[in-house]
Amino acid sequence: MTVLTSMLHAIDLRDWQTVRDSLGDEVRTDYSSLFGGAPETVPADELVARWRSIVLGCTATQHQSSPVVTTVDTLTTHVVAYHWLDDAPGGDTWVVHGRYVAKLTEGKITELTLQTFRQTGNRDLPSLATARATARQ
Repeated sequence: MTVLTSMLHAIDLRDWQTVRDSLGDEVRTDYSSLFGGAPETVPADELVARWRSIVLGCTATQHQSSPVVTTVDTLTTHVVAYHWLDDAPGGDTWVVHGRYVAKLTEGKITELTLQTFRQTGNRDLPSLATARATARQ
């Protein structure tokens, strides 16, 4: 039941092993309400690498979640995700308000949908953070 909350905290702590351990081998993701595009199924290692590329470029992140509503194989929580990048052109902060719906298989997240309610701040921050993380390598 805590796998979703644990994963969100692990992202902020940059604890990539815990993030990976929260996921099944493949994850169907749907971020279309945030970025457009279509849902996709990706290997968990690739998903972690994508998240890592954004987070490692950020100064800090914080995912605040509400209590998790649980059914047999689904976890749902509201989330406010703060992303900070000091000295970013266009503003230092990007905030996403929404709800995560996670489907579980054998206690691991195998589907993850973000239903975006609102986003504020610098919408270019993910690409700026990724570029900054890449430049550091």
